[in-house]
Amino acid sequence: MRFGNGRRRLTAVDGVDLDLPEAATLGIVGESGSGKSTLARALVGLVPIASGDVFLDGDRLPTARDGRVVDRRRRIQMIFQDPFASLNPRMTVGEAIGEALTVRGGAGRGVRGAEVARHLDLVHLDPQLAERMPSGLSGGQRQRVAIARALAARPEVLIADEITSSLDVSVQSAVLNLMRELSRELGISTIFVSHNLATVRYLSDRIAVMYLGRVVEVGRTDPVVSAPQHPYTRALLYAVPSLGGSVPADLELGDPPDPHAPPPGCHFHPRCPVGPRTRPDRQVCIERDPREGAEDRPHCAYCHFASSDAVHQAEERVHVARDR
Repeated sequence: MRFGNGRRRLTAVDGVDLDLPEAATLGIVGESGSGKSTLARALVGLVPIASGDVFLDGDRLPTARDGRVVDRRRRIQMIFQDPFASLNPRMTVGEAIGEALTVRGGAGRGVRGAEVARHLDLVHLDPQLAERMPSGLSGGQRQRVAIARALAARPEVLIADEITSSLDVSVQSAVLNLMRELSRELGISTIFVSHNLATVRYLSDRIAVMYLGRVVEVGRTDPVVSAPQHPYTRALLYAVPSLGGSVPADLELGDPPDPHAPPPGCHFHPRCPVGPRTRPDRQVCIERDPREGAEDRPHCAYCHFASSDAVHQAEERVHVARDR
């Protein structure tokens, strides 16, 4: 996926290939600028895809190149980061959810009120809120309305993009618990996007870690979090607030590079604690993309030295710092 004009071209998402089983939750995690939100918007058809395809139940979904994405947007619904911006300020809660019911079809005026009430109850809101405007709701209530509106379209895939980052801390856990409950009860395949690895761990069956438009590690949640193989994943673990320990100097990454001019080879090598920044003999990180020739495994890290002693030593320093 590429954006830009003239000579400033940006490859926002590069060679991402992910599977989402039925009724499972895939977490996508990475720092700002990693491409995770762009990937989510591309899946739902909100940004054009320069190359590649999205398949759902074996069917190739139409893209902007085909000139028709309406059916795609019904089958894959998205919940956005800011619920106040994603809800029409001139529509009542009932009208917003009713619009999704209209897109879905099969919900005439006689049953629309009952369906709106049912979906509000599904997200633990009083059905009487259907007459309210978004400005009359709290941030948590607005996000629950956005969730109800997405569910009203009966999607096969639900994408949640940083849905708790704009909420108060006291409200975040309630919304996360709601998402977990809905995923289990309704059996909807879900993609949960966040920069917080702890939040992704709580909700996801599998995790994909993104860096500068690429997936650098992917696998089941517990192995990725408890035994991360990529140095960047371990750095993200340090980003989770902790009461004890400090970040070792060699795991302080500094600022990311310019995405318009990504480093050659492994994009992470200028910041990597086990790459040529600390080991000048490891020029392969500069010369070759670690995805080349990589085996497709249940837990895969795209790093030339993912299994090296240096990586394991860095991991040991993580645990020692955490235990202090």
